Amino acid sequence: MTSPASAAPAAATAPTARRSVLLVFAGLLVAMLLASLDQTIFSTALPTIVGELDGVDHMLWVTTAYMVAATIMMPIYGKLGDLIGRKWLFIGGLVLFLVGSTIGGLATDMTGLIVGRAVQGLGGGGLMILSQAIIADVVPVRERAKYMGVMGAVFGLSSVIGPLLGGWFTESVGWRWAFWINIPLGLVAIACAWVFLRTPHSRSTFRFDLWGTVTMAIAVTSIILTTSWGGNTYAWDSPQVLWLIVIAAVSAALFVLAEHKASDPLIPLKLFRNRNFVLATVAGLFIGVAMFGTLAYLPTYLQMVTGVNATISGFMMIPMVVGLMLTTISTGQIASRTGRYKWMPLASMVVVAGALLLMSTLTVETPLWLLMTYLFALGAGIGLGMQILVLIVQNAFHDSEVGTATASNNFFREIGASLGSAIVGSAFASRLTQLLTERLAGADAGTIGGSTNSLTPAAVNALPDALHDIVVGAYNDALTPVFLLLLPMIGAGFIALLFIKEVPFRATRDESRDGEDDAVATATAALMDEAAEGAR
Repeated sequence: MTSPASAAPAAATAPTARRSVLLVFAGLLVAMLLASLDQTIFSTALPTIVGELDGVDHMLWVTTAYMVAATIMMPIYGKLGDLIGRKWLFIGGLVLFLVGSTIGGLATDMTGLIVGRAVQGLGGGGLMILSQAIIADVVPVRERAKYMGVMGAVFGLSSVIGPLLGGWFTESVGWRWAFWINIPLGLVAIACAWVFLRTPHSRSTFRFDLWGTVTMAIAVTSIILTTSWGGNTYAWDSPQVLWLIVIAAVSAALFVLAEHKASDPLIPLKLFRNRNFVLATVAGLFIGVAMFGTLAYLPTYLQMVTGVNATISGFMMIPMVVGLMLTTISTGQIASRTGRYKWMPLASMVVVAGALLLMSTLTVETPLWLLMTYLFALGAGIGLGMQILVLIVQNAFHDSEVGTATASNNFFREIGASLGSAIVGSAFASRLTQLLTERLAGADAGTIGGSTNSLTPAAVNALPDALHDIVVGAYNDALTPVFLLLLPMIGAGFIALLFIKEVPFRATRDESRDGEDDAVATATAALMDEAAEGAR
């Protein structure tokens, strides 16, 4: 029986522990904002950047360099976080991210810009993964739904702030501030992590999966290069592309073999024996393809086709983000209250498919209000399922594996994001080059600035009406059919989600799992005490 004396400290500890969780959560949100902001801030600035650096034909690498590096690092951060703890990995990722921002801010050509983006990805790949895993260290899955909903909303907020900041920087102080703004944000995130973050250490010794890491990196890079170069830089049947396909297949097979033999595999194969993990991961990959494939090039489309500047094109993305924020927050609250969730990602696929179909019908004459309605529908569809799929994965595994499981899920989602950007970018760039070549045949090269590779929105707006209409029409006709290419993948994701088993979200941490409840509860209590001490 509990005495009044012992009950009083316990009662006093509850609000203190909750305050500590909120302080940790605030620091995680700053890091989430930092990582997600950098995926969107270049969208409105990109046409001007590549035009100034004479690199339109390398435009897709400004986006995919970050995604490829981040994708490679995700399972590494996830696995190491489970093995050695997450605090110093989190801070190290932030520091590396700031180094990449400095390189990009000082870049004088496309090579320097792409290198800076790649280094940013090496650090940024851990920020979202570790943020999601750290909140899982202190909050049970059902309660976590509310926190994950807010994290999804922060991602949506960055989608507003990013394009707007990118456009404002481009029009005023210069696009390099898209890199420099990361410095103060990164320092704030480091300070929050240093002071408030307390995470448990799992193991002091382990054997790092070197061969798994190497083969995974080669496979990811080969896949992205194949989708980026195929049909654009090189023909699909060219030796370069065929060799990349062979390298991707061989390295993927070697990766599976390495994971089978490794004592501490980077992505344990046993994860794939869990049905919900496989199905949620497949669906997340397809959502990543649709989301990032669309988001990466819509601002360019808006600037070139509607004639607005970079800042206004950022404002025009707001309806998409409003839709995403509304559905992400509301689904988190509903899932936390009811524990039911399967209908959410299914509805997500239906709404996303409808939005993509509508966007494929866009023309130069489409009213802006209608275009922004389509964007709202796309954002609402993405928000319905994005964070819920992560929770489905976390709910399927023991908390001691939550970092690895979360990282593996996000790893495949980011592969989808990279593939989406590469597929859309490659198809868009290839079709754009073809249409411009055909439609500008015989045009005065001096009139169009000498090369279509250096076209910026301002240069297009300054063209004579006849040439302006040709270029604008080419941009519209190059991008809108690409949206239809994404529909079969969304359909496949919907079918996969039909077979998800709706296991109610756990209301406590690791209830009835492998006899480890007492140990986990003790570790959690110790963690909360440490967090409270850190807050003081």
